[in-house]
Amino acid sequence: MTPVFADIAASALRAFHDSRLGAPTAAEAPHGEAPHVWHWIDVNHRCNRLLWDEEDLARRTSVAAAQIVANKRAIDTYNQQRNDAIERIDELLLARLEGVIVAADAWHNSETAGSIIDRLSILALKILHMDCAAQRAGASAEHRAPCRDRHRRLCVQRDELADCFDTLLTHAAKGAAFWRVYRQFKMYNDPSLNPQLNRGGS
Repeated sequence: MTPVFADIAASALRAFHDSRLGAPTAAEAPHGEAPHVWHWIDVNHRCNRLLWDEEDLARRTSVAAAQIVANKRAIDTYNQQRNDAIERIDELLLARLEGVIVAADAWHNSETAGSIIDRLSILALKILHMDCAAQRAGASAEHRAPCRDRHRRLCVQRDELADCFDTLLTHAAKGAAFWRVYRQFKMYNDPSLNPQLNRGGS
């Protein structure tokens, strides 16, 4: 990995994501040095962990509708925070490339580095939960076998995505590739843009 991105190699990201999976998930955003990219990587991973739990809860059919509404509201909140963190990650990583001359034939990567970090976070969660499903006590062989196969495939996907991430940063540091910050402009949480909210809906 090029020196400008030495602290954020895919191996470090994977280790960080995995280390957080066994820790309690804070309901509030982690405190830390906000201008530092690892703060926002932590925020992003926290939101993905909280989203995973809320998405599971939102599928329940044996609870009152009000509880599902609360889950959906939480999903909206965490998803907004997740996307905000991705954008901030991209801003901070691109700031490291100030002064790098981008070649005329440089590869324009349509997926941002922040988005790849987000996908690596989600893959860490998928791998954990698929492994749990494959080892679930009392599960049949018919259940375990496809879960083991899916777990293996998810691990391959994470390996390949990690390689893509390192390659993008290495080429970007040389001016041979680039990405841009792509704003999500989420509309559903903005009362000025969501017609159901600016009509006074709740």
